[in-house]
Formats: sequence, C-alpha cells, structure tokens
Amino acid sequence: MKKLICAALFGLISTQVVAKQVIKFEMEATYAPFEYVNKNNEIKGFDVDLANALCQELNAQCSFHNVPFDSLIPALKFHRYDAAISAIDITEARSKQVSFTQPYYENAAAFVTLSDNLKSQQSLKDKRVGVQNGTTHQRYLLEQMPGVTAVPYASYLDAFNDLKTGRIDAIFSDTAILADWVKKDSKLHYIGKPVTNPSYFGNGFGIAVNKSNTKLLAQLNQALSTIKENGQYQIIYNKYFGS
Repeated sequence: MKKLICAALFGLISTQVVAKQVIKFEMEATYAPFEYVNKNNEIKGFDVDLANALCQELNAQCSFHNVPFDSLIPALKFHRYDAAISAIDITEARSKQVSFTQPYYENAAAFVTLSDNLKSQQSLKDKRVGVQNGTTHQRYLLEQMPGVTAVPYASYLDAFNDLKTGRIDAIFSDTAILADWVKKDSKLHYIGKPVTNPSYFGNGFGIAVNKSNTKLLAQLNQALSTIKENGQYQIIYNKYFGS
C-alpha cells in the first residue's frame, strides 16, 4: 500500500514539474520585421523572439496566433488570448480598454510615397493615404489631418501593393517598418519628418493584457526588466534592427 501511495505521489509531482504555464500571444503577422509568416507557415519576427525570451524567463510556454489587428484588443477583452504583442502603440485610448506592460520598443511614425510631387506633409491634402485598419495611424489621420483621405487596409502589404499601382498616394506607418521598405526600394522616399505627437506616437510599443490579468502583467514586466538587464533584449534587438 505504501508503495502504491508513493508511486501516486511521485506521478502527481512529476506532472506538476512537467506542466508549464502556457501564454497565448495574439498578433497580426503581416508586419515584418515585428511579426510575419515565413515560407514554412511559421510566425516569426522581433515580437516572437521577444515573447519567447519572456516565456523562457518565466519558465512558460508560448503559443502564437495570427489575428486581424483591429480584433486584437476585443479578443483580449473577451479572454480569447492572454496577451497581444503586435507593435501596438501605448495610447491613452487603448489603456482605457486593456493594460500595457512597460514599453519594449521606442517608435515614431512617418509617411512614404513613390511620387516625386509629394515633398511635405502639407502636400498630402486631398490625397489618399493607406493605413492599417484599427491602428493609431488611422486615428491620427482622421483626427489631425482631416484634409487627407485615410484608406484602411487589413494589412500594410495590401497598402503597399496599391501604392505601387497608384490607387493610393502615400502610406503612413511606423518608422521601423518603413525603413526596411525604403532600403529595398530606391523609388520610395519619406514625406517630411517623422511624426512624434505624444498623444498618438512616441510612448513606445507595449504588450497588452486584459485589465483583470494583473498577475500576468506583473510577470511580463518583471521578465522584460530581467532580459533588458542581462543583455538578452539587446541581442534580439540587434538581430532585427542592428546596423
């Protein structure tokens, strides 16, 4: 009988040791280099590597789920996923709906075009500018540049295709994304200076969680602090953004 009890206890302990916390991350995976789907249909990118580093620090297991950008916050509010990591700007409006970790990436926004006639942001009046639906970029155009027609897209890849065919005049997105595009296409150029309006941009990207999930928020913040201190964050950053 003692042997049976000991065996049962050992099995229970073994199960507890093996079982790991699973953190379900959602992201909109058409936003390289932050998140994208590779030729093997795997979600990769800076945010993925960062999340994996956080999970390793927390002795947890990550799972990644491709979700439309404008569905990220609603999905969190309905507890469909645990966290959203998808180059999400920390804004006052979003912070009323979800909780954000400390910023993990500093950012700004910019306009790009293929047109030689667009040299300043003032020249965008009466023009069509592509943005991703549900983003801070879309809200900025609607609230701060009413003379511009904001054209929403499910992904920036679709917007870029329309820019090349002349259906839109410019694209408004994050500088980290656009820098890679400009590097690859010599005809693409910036319009004016980056936009850093603190009501919309410049607060950094954060990982979002449901407001009730204070435990996970604290875990992620602690793990972020740890990987920044031990150099793991810098290694990941250099992989995607280093010169």
